[in-house]
Amino acid sequence: MIFYPNIPGRGLVTTPKSIGLDYEDVELITDDGTRIHGWFIPNSKASDTQKQATLLFLHGNAGNISHRLDSIKLFNNLGLDILIIDYRGYGQSTGKPTEAGTYQDAEAAWHYLTATRGIKENKIILFGRSLGGSISAWLASQHTPAALIVESSFSSAHSMGQRIYPFLPVRLLSRFQYNTKEYVKAIHCPVLVAHSRDDDIIPYEEGRDIFNSAHEPRYFLKMRGGHNDGFIISGSSYVDALESFINTSVNQQNMNTQ
Repeated sequence: MIFYPNIPGRGLVTTPKSIGLDYEDVELITDDGTRIHGWFIPNSKASDTQKQATLLFLHGNAGNISHRLDSIKLFNNLGLDILIIDYRGYGQSTGKPTEAGTYQDAEAAWHYLTATRGIKENKIILFGRSLGGSISAWLASQHTPAALIVESSFSSAHSMGQRIYPFLPVRLLSRFQYNTKEYVKAIHCPVLVAHSRDDDIIPYEEGRDIFNSAHEPRYFLKMRGGHNDGFIISGSSYVDALESFINTSVNQQNMNTQ
């Protein structure tokens, strides 16, 4: 019930070219030899001095990177370079998804940005939606990004499992952890948690639990709409909140390094 790489289809259905964006195909090799595919989408509209940061986008548990063009366009409009990857077993990435594997995939993406492209850690913003929220929180706990955005995610796999199966000893039965709120406790960069009261898959209370576990500076964005369309339904309030958070976080990082 965790991974759905073939829904709505494993193959890539389009590319950023279809929305007028240039991109680079990226192939990463994880520590265990898995080949991870992704796109690096540079922001050609902003000069190097104007670019706010680079966003590492870790998506949810279904579909692949080609189903995230709406969000890619949104972040591009905010002046960000973007790296988005498919976890092992998703899209054109090899292997089979596992919890430990998704962490290795995220780590490979981080290494690509910092080592291969030479981007400073304090110029990288981590963004994770749904399952990706937990993976991005784990990655943030291992490094020092400029900021972390966790959208429509769960506090832990155990918590979600207990909600779905209230009469089963989920903590004893489940081999998955994805303990988002514990990862967040180890993070000291700015954190934005976004969640909708109308989320039909992951309850609003899960997002609040993540937020309550975060250190200051922390922010909560109350969205509208369902699990998969909340960022669209929320409209300008969503975009404005992201822009404000990103600007504040990057500017603070710049001040800290001067």
